[in-house]
Amino acid sequence: MATISPTMVTGAFELPGQAIVRNHGIVRGIVVRSRSVVGSIGAGLQTLFGGNISLFADMCEKAREDAFEIMCKHASLLGANAVIGMRYDANEIAQGVTEVLAYGTAVTVAPNA
Repeated sequence: MATISPTMVTGAFELPGQAIVRNHGIVRGIVVRSRSVVGSIGAGLQTLFGGNISLFADMCEKAREDAFEIMCKHASLLGANAVIGMRYDANEIAQGVTEVLAYGTAVTVAPNA
């Protein structure tokens, strides 16, 4: 089954030009990441010089991307073709281990008449 296009995912509660015809319920994508020793050392060196810590930024972006993809697959499995009210959340569940959650409401939409 194909996953949902990113253009059919929104933080809003409606998609312009589309009517919600079915609500499939809440969907989520969860990713748990830990920092590697090498990555932590590299990021530690970057903190000495200030500015953006690209090693951590890249890790965070990849975690969000993976959580988003899992959420879209979950919605597709339910038969949805869109996700509304999409949000991200993150929690540290142990030192150096972070959960990233993407969630929203899976819906089926059809173009407005």
